[in-house]
Amino acid sequence: MNSSAQAQLDAAVLQDGDAATGRLERLFSRLFLGLVYPQIWEDPEVDMAALQITSTDNLVCIASGSCNLLSYLTAGPASVTAVDLSPAHVALGELKLTGARNLPDYAAFYQFFGRADMASNAALYDRYIRAKLPPHAREYWEARQPISRRISLFQKGFYRYGLLGRFLGAVHMVARLGRVSFAPLLAARSLQEQEAFFDQYIAPLFDMWLVKKLAGFRAVLFGLGIPPAQYDKLAADGNGAVLPVLRERVRKLMCDFPIRENYFAWQAFARGYDPAPDGALPPYLQQGNFQALQDYAERGRIVNRSFTDQLQQEPQGSKQGYVLLDAQDWMNDSQLNELWQEITRTATPGARVIFRTGGSKDILPGRVAADILQRWSYDAEASERGTRQDRSAIYGAFHLYRFQG
Repeated sequence: MNSSAQAQLDAAVLQDGDAATGRLERLFSRLFLGLVYPQIWEDPEVDMAALQITSTDNLVCIASGSCNLLSYLTAGPASVTAVDLSPAHVALGELKLTGARNLPDYAAFYQFFGRADMASNAALYDRYIRAKLPPHAREYWEARQPISRRISLFQKGFYRYGLLGRFLGAVHMVARLGRVSFAPLLAARSLQEQEAFFDQYIAPLFDMWLVKKLAGFRAVLFGLGIPPAQYDKLAADGNGAVLPVLRERVRKLMCDFPIRENYFAWQAFARGYDPAPDGALPPYLQQGNFQALQDYAERGRIVNRSFTDQLQQEPQGSKQGYVLLDAQDWMNDSQLNELWQEITRTATPGARVIFRTGGSKDILPGRVAADILQRWSYDAEASERGTRQDRSAIYGAFHLYRFQG
């Protein structure tokens, strides 16, 4: 599976740039064979508000950490097909789907995927999940790394692993060099306290020589899943410099939402979810959604395939929702047009497409052929609202298109 997956990743990432960029793109492509996102960094609640999921909707999404796939299932759609080019992300999605179908109750499900740091998770895996996993996913989770099985990551604090988890670990190391503790932020009881923490402790970190130097290297942001092409789009929002953009997005993550309501901030600054009984969680991990998740989990599936390749196998006029995450930031014009040709072919009237961009501008006008794009309408109001409400704060903008037929 890895050789075909590597070929697909190379096709997605490698652009016709200079030699230095090409070397970075090849490195990024190989890193993406492994686990990048233990948790998805697009807000599923924003997605679900824009998609307005009904029981007759058939959705296609990019999986990433699969928090979105499982969250959409709680709304009871007819089907959700998730795709991902990373075999590790596919294995994670299979693990979550299998856990939702087979773990005995909410307490076990939350312990395994919410806490993800308890020794007894190995017994839950062996008793309820292992035998039900597809062979390729079982092979992935039982591989020795280097001594214990990979599934043991769920005994050690799963969210500290993967490329993103290690990147966040490096962020905490830089904070310690600046003598910054995130404990006061996590204990804040108002937006004003959060803003004061950012101004006093975090803003000065962006003036550190080390931070300024690191921000100039495109490979540094590989840990956020940002390839060179997307790095350049981020820098464009900062007039060629990425550091002001990163500063503003960290400020939004810390200051625009009450800390008790923002599980993305908890993942970034506490390396896990808020352990309080009323702590914020993704929709699929919320106790009130567990029965719906179990009821509809059979309607979800995940495949190791590109979005375009998957749509080429789907019937005409068969889909009502498409979730592209930020994948289009990686694409050249040819790839974008091939994708949107398949989206348009498979869409029913009223179908919705949502996506994020690293920069603040919609990247489709002038790049996707006019005869395709004119069949879609851009919802500027809903897009602005989604951008404002997305608690992950990592992207420049959220976008919603509707198919006119």
